[in-house]
Amino acid sequence: MRGASGAGGDPSNGGQGLPPADRLKKRYEFRQVQLTGRRIHTPHFLIIVQPNALENTRLGITVTKKVGNAVQRNRIKRVVREVFRRNRHLFPPSHDVVFIAKRDADALSYDSVLSEVRRVDTKLREGGASR
Repeated sequence: MRGASGAGGDPSNGGQGLPPADRLKKRYEFRQVQLTGRRIHTPHFLIIVQPNALENTRLGITVTKKVGNAVQRNRIKRVVREVFRRNRHLFPPSHDVVFIAKRDADALSYDSVLSEVRRVDTKLREGGASR
């Protein structure tokens, strides 16, 4: 059976995906964060952080067509999700975090994104506490 054990939706991956409760999905959720959140600039991302009334931190990712083709945009989103999933301790608890990719973000590796997040770790935590 071809595709039966493909990467998409494989339940044997140990539940290592990003659960829907940890994602921003609706346009109004993104807009709320973008309008009132604290902005942190990195070389390849604009990161916006805003407290939420939930127990968990939620992630949203925006990559416009200016960044690259669909394959490149999806790759950026996968890498950012993986950094978020593996390094929750770098993000403030009970906050919404939106990553907006800048033009040169399409060539980034996992390690590059992780190092950018680590560089702004204190700003992320301050952003969470100040608003």
